[in-house]
Amino acid sequence: MNILQINGSARLNGSNSTRVADAITARLKARHPEAAVELRDLARDPHPVLDEAALSALFTPAEQRTPEQSARVALDDALIAQLKNADVIVLGVPMYNFSVSVQIKSWIDAVARAGQTFRYTANGPEGLVTGKKVYVGLARGGIYRDTERDSQVPYLKGVLGLMGMTDVEFIYAEGVNMGPDRATAAFDEVATQIDEIVA
Repeated sequence: MNILQINGSARLNGSNSTRVADAITARLKARHPEAAVELRDLARDPHPVLDEAALSALFTPAEQRTPEQSARVALDDALIAQLKNADVIVLGVPMYNFSVSVQIKSWIDAVARAGQTFRYTANGPEGLVTGKKVYVGLARGGIYRDTERDSQVPYLKGVLGLMGMTDVEFIYAEGVNMGPDRATAAFDEVATQIDEIVA
């Protein structure tokens, strides 16, 4: 088993979403000691955002790209290869202003590429990254689960599903900014969810 953990916090240390992701990966390793773990920390190793230069490189045929364009596309190619090589993906996802972090968004923009991780067909998009198990560790300062203010879960289900990853479990640490007692309770709840969900 190959486990890929993506830490999507902007924090180098003390990230609640990384704490949840670490706990998920630790449980997976306990259940599967032979598993290999690959970690990509997007705070320590940020991926460039999708900008005009990146789009121009992606839409230029490979044989016509400048060296700079080829180097930019190669950064995305490396993330796609890493994703395809994984059997299990663990995402640590903080909530910033009701959305995912720019770190996670840049990762998604890199790996969600037509012809590589999904393709367009006469019947609509078809995901090409199938057979993966995905665990998403969510950390929120407030409580949003199953409310209309939770824009993260529908977005992540949609974009992961676009790429063919439909076996997705969400583990929630909520209310972590609502006082120390609530924060402690949040991580107690994370432990219970992991016990119930992570195989």
